[in-house]
Amino acid sequence: MKILTAMKKPIAAISGFGVWAATAQAQITPGGIGMQPANSALAEEVHWFHNIILMPVITIISLFVLALLIWIAIRYNSKANPTPRKFSHNTLIEIIWTGVPILILLAIALPSFELLYKEDVTPDGQQVVAAGDGQTVDFVFANNFPESRMVRRPGHLQVIVDDGAERRVLKHRADYSVDGFGEADLVVSMTNPPPAGERVIIRGGRSVDHRGDVTLAPTMTIKASGYQWGWTYSYPDFGDFEFVSNMLPKDQTTPELYLREVDNRIVVPVGETIRVTTTARDVIHAWALPAFAVKIDAVPGRINETWFNADREGVYYGQCSEICGIKHSFMPIAVEVVSRPAFEAWIDSQRALAGLEPMFDAETVQLAQGSAGAVAE
Repeated sequence: MKILTAMKKPIAAISGFGVWAATAQAQITPGGIGMQPANSALAEEVHWFHNIILMPVITIISLFVLALLIWIAIRYNSKANPTPRKFSHNTLIEIIWTGVPILILLAIALPSFELLYKEDVTPDGQQVVAAGDGQTVDFVFANNFPESRMVRRPGHLQVIVDDGAERRVLKHRADYSVDGFGEADLVVSMTNPPPAGERVIIRGGRSVDHRGDVTLAPTMTIKASGYQWGWTYSYPDFGDFEFVSNMLPKDQTTPELYLREVDNRIVVPVGETIRVTTTARDVIHAWALPAFAVKIDAVPGRINETWFNADREGVYYGQCSEICGIKHSFMPIAVEVVSRPAFEAWIDSQRALAGLEPMFDAETVQLAQGSAGAVAE
């Protein structure tokens, strides 16, 4: 395994691929008290659950309890009520204070189950891309999932037409019909044949976000290993190399990014599902990235797995979220989201540092510029 040492350079050149550092937007709000802006469909669902369900419930309960305390303090103090009443219980009140909390917990739990499931299960969606010719209306999608994960209803399928300038998400029944739900092959029949030059993109799978988009299976894996006090990363799909990521000293970054910026950022392509496996070399750490709603423990002797899919390019910061020692607060995480061609160029630069041959030549990168959208979006 080739280990790349941390690069001690000014912030303008510390990015995984320096040219991006000058233009990337850091998702940090000085003095902010709210959550970081969501950069994935899953993070948007987490924010919705927090803002629409949890916060109103917490606020209403807190105000109700506060009102009760004030009312009791005023109504039943010794001056206002010198002769207290004596009773053992009130059946109606006991039924209410038992039943109402149960209903509140159910209202919180039921919508949370689906969200927890989405966070826990790595997506396995698949995609078929076919070229329109102005005549063909039937397109086949191989429903080769495990029995429990097969495409069985319209909500598990998404049909998109791409003309090169824009993408149109078609509507079931209005724009196409499907035959063979739950079978080995699905036949998607278009109402109108796609013209020549347009692409038909069919996505299927059980991993569907709140927008109705099918989340595709991971295109790559990042291995993150925590240690006191930093992170080691490797990209097993792209070669035998790894690098160390440590927090930058205060004199090598800006006041806003101090305690957040690192010497070597993780670099990932935008719009692709990224699998992250975590472990640790010494004590328990936690790999957390708020903008993607990701937080998973890194445990010695164990491999944990999570995933994310970034909507937008930029630089996003996280932190070790498990108290792991005296320098626990000095283990930041920085992820740089870039285009697919830029990612491939970065991979080749890392392979060169490790003494490996390039994986993507100029022709491959040029082709990726034209086709990255089909995978990334």
